[in-house]
Amino acid sequence: MFAVMKTGGKQYRVQAGDVLRVEKLAADAGDKIQFNEILMVGSTIGTPLVDGAGVQAEVIDQIKGEKLIHFVKRRRKHGSKRTKGHRQQLTLLRVTDILEKGAGNSGIKAAIGSGSVSAVAVQAAKPAKKAAPKKAAAPEAKAAAPKAAAAPKAAAASGADDLKKLSGVGPALEKKLNAAGVTSFAQIAAWGDADIAEFDEKLSFKGRIEREGWVDQAKAIVAE
Repeated sequence: MFAVMKTGGKQYRVQAGDVLRVEKLAADAGDKIQFNEILMVGSTIGTPLVDGAGVQAEVIDQIKGEKLIHFVKRRRKHGSKRTKGHRQQLTLLRVTDILEKGAGNSGIKAAIGSGSVSAVAVQAAKPAKKAAPKKAAAPEAKAAAPKAAAAPKAAAASGADDLKKLSGVGPALEKKLNAAGVTSFAQIAAWGDADIAEFDEKLSFKGRIEREGWVDQAKAIVAE
């Protein structure tokens, strides 16, 4: 029996015993994982997913794909050339079982992409602890409270860098970057090849980061 599963934005036709490479998953070698986004099992077609179906697999190793060469040339008066190599991080796994139903009760952890949920994001999503009730303040202190409360908001609003200083970044792109958690030049200056590829795909920049040289520009701004 075969199944068609989805992971990392791609679809795979698999059956028990198959060995395949998928986008990197948050798992270690030897771990057993389960894919729950199943589009088809045998002759059963999902709408869009097959309810209760799953594909179980064992992680063999965390590997890297073939090296890809990225060449950028700027045809300007003071043009430049840049050649970079990139190897995509992948997970090598072996399919062990295909479940037509009951996947939700299997007890095996679901397969999660390595960039899906970070520890920082999980911590930030937790609700803040409620402070203990304070004693009633004097009238003068109460009158000053609204001004004090407004200060953190103003500080938060001015905490982000003006990313529009980067070549090709306007208000719309700046808003898109902020929504993705990118608010400072220091973050962009620290990007490596994997980060560039991730944000390029996530935000549909179509090579804009490399083409405009954002990382170099950000490093120059931070160094000022």
